Amino acid sequence: MRTLALLLAFPATAMAQEPDCTAPQTQADMTQCAGIAFKMADEDLNLAYRLALKTYGDFETDEPEAGKGGVEALKQAQRAWITFRDAACAVEAWPYRGGSIEPMVVANCMERLTRVRTEDLRLIGETN
Repeated sequence: MRTLALLLAFPATAMAQEPDCTAPQTQADMTQCAGIAFKMADEDLNLAYRLALKTYGDFETDEPEAGKGGVEALKQAQRAWITFRDAACAVEAWPYRGGSIEPMVVANCMERLTRVRTEDLRLIGETN
């Protein structure tokens, strides 16, 4: 979980004032903006996940016993996806480990993968 720790390691004073993310000027601002974008993507993901869970829960209510298990399968898949996302982003940032750009690369990766997963979850929530 080193990658997540890097995202959370910014001093509270640096996070108190949000930079202009339309044109960040410093590495610290770029990293903070990447973290903000990831947080927004994660919020969207959580909404899509809750909708997918509800969809599967509603489906299971109407199905005989043999049709049950989708909610638990979705939960397991989501936990596995989070593990994958964190590991994939750590690998993507590997060339920058220890440098000031590493947390930004991790946050950008996590935002990108989270947005893709959000769309996948929306499809689950809307089509089943």
